[in-house]
Amino acid sequence: MKPLEPLPSHLPEAEQVARLPRGFEALGTTAGIKDSGAPDLALVLVQDGPAAIAATFTTNRLPAAPVLMNKAHLAATAPEGEGRYGWVDAMLCTSGCANAATGEPGLADQRSLAATIATHAGTTPERVIAMSTGLIGTRLPLERVANALTSISGSFRTDDEAFADVAEAMRTTDSVAKAASVTVELRAPDGGLVPVTISGVAKGVGMIHPDMATMLSFVLTDADAQPATLSRMLRPIVARTWNQTSVDGDQSTNDTVLLVASGASGAAPVDEDPEALSTLEQAVEAVARSLARQQAADGEGAGTLITCAVSGAVDDAAARAAARAVVSSDLLKAAVHGADPNWGRIAMAVGNANIAPASSLEAAGFTPAAAAARAGQPVELDPNALRIDIEGTPVFAGLPLAYDEAALSERMKGGEVTIRVDLGAGPGVGEAFGCDLTQEYVIENSEYST
Repeated sequence: MKPLEPLPSHLPEAEQVARLPRGFEALGTTAGIKDSGAPDLALVLVQDGPAAIAATFTTNRLPAAPVLMNKAHLAATAPEGEGRYGWVDAMLCTSGCANAATGEPGLADQRSLAATIATHAGTTPERVIAMSTGLIGTRLPLERVANALTSISGSFRTDDEAFADVAEAMRTTDSVAKAASVTVELRAPDGGLVPVTISGVAKGVGMIHPDMATMLSFVLTDADAQPATLSRMLRPIVARTWNQTSVDGDQSTNDTVLLVASGASGAAPVDEDPEALSTLEQAVEAVARSLARQQAADGEGAGTLITCAVSGAVDDAAARAAARAVVSSDLLKAAVHGADPNWGRIAMAVGNANIAPASSLEAAGFTPAAAAARAGQPVELDPNALRIDIEGTPVFAGLPLAYDEAALSERMKGGEVTIRVDLGAGPGVGEAFGCDLTQEYVIENSEYST
């Protein structure tokens, strides 16, 4: 039997490098938040702001202080966006302190830091957006951060390495910094073509099982777009990429992704140009997908990236649900760690899959009524038509198939295991990313705070 074909893709190739788009300046530095002395403060400033910004945030019911502040700041700069988009002049990420579960004092700390940065950046606190990562239940060392801000005056740079430093300063348990970039051409007002950069950095390798959010990520572009346009673009991209990533089944209190457009490329606005809008959207999704895969591959203690691609679903939402169920299964993750081609665990996970919550379906493009009707429903499949491939080897097609188990096990030791599933029920497609479950994950998380 021939193996299932790869899912079709319309996305451009993303390079795993940081490229700082025009209109921004950045730095990553040490503020003394981490006891280790490693970089722990990242800042991005808009040069001729404000810039348009859209965001998605964790749906955890114990959101961290920066999440609460950001929603209020976005709503203040664009009330019609209800905290989903707005305008920004300065962004920061503090690493080593989550500032979550810290109550009103923690929120006051976050607001105070925003006011300090606004003074340094020559803007208002409402145009400052923040992210934080680290141990839950700890408060920001405001004096240390304020001292660091004073000492770095004049240190911002516009080169690509400055954005790479941002990625480095965001890290906590990440073993490597994560970046992705795409360059496209969009039309200028005079009809010519100009290069436009889309580049993102991200952190997060544990407490990852997002819903309507990512871990932490800056995605910057020098394209020209309005905040509402960015928001309509970002939410379904997040549904197809970061929401399809799972390391350990836990959603953070701090998850945030920011999409920011400076408009400094000289390209015409994309808002009323369907072709330009599509080009930009595909580039943003390529960056998001690359970052999501990098985060899954670097999951705490992980040695193997798991990619599950699903076709034959009733719709794309069902395909994404099935794929996410597979990469989220601890049994499957353990089997991948042992290079055990136990396809029964894949079949089990698919058979247990349920459609995402209504909020995620609306973000992906469903109407509120359709989302409410579809949310939480079991994923439909045809047991007799169900097909499963592991690493290009058909192992199940309505019935178990004969295959060389030892040879397949060897192929599963290459650093990435690709699982291909067809549900035999319709035209829907989707994918998800996860990682194996290892002893190192247990060791790292058994002593995280000590």
